[in-house]
Amino acid sequence: MVRGRIGGGGAPFNLGETTVTRATVRVASGASSEGSVGHSYALGRDHEKARLAAIADALWQAPQSRAAVERDLLQKIAQRLDVRSTQRRREAAATKVDFFTMVRGDD
Repeated sequence: MVRGRIGGGGAPFNLGETTVTRATVRVASGASSEGSVGHSYALGRDHEKARLAAIADALWQAPQSRAAVERDLLQKIAQRLDVRSTQRRREAAATKVDFFTMVRGDD
């Protein structure tokens, strides 16, 4: 069930149901016979997205690959999100109206 809030901060209400894809994978490790298990949930029906997220989770849990996952995957995702956020802020700022600088006609 997807929940919403009235006005973004008001009382919560049930908006509707959504499809969620779940994935669990075991990644073999040379040092361990069991390996690492990763889990993920993804909105929608994108099985590949859920599988890749679960693989990333499993690799991040393994001490020998954690630094590589943080450096090669998580930092790049964080950079992409920062760029997207900056772009959205710029687009919103371009539409900002400052009513205190508007000049009224002669009264």
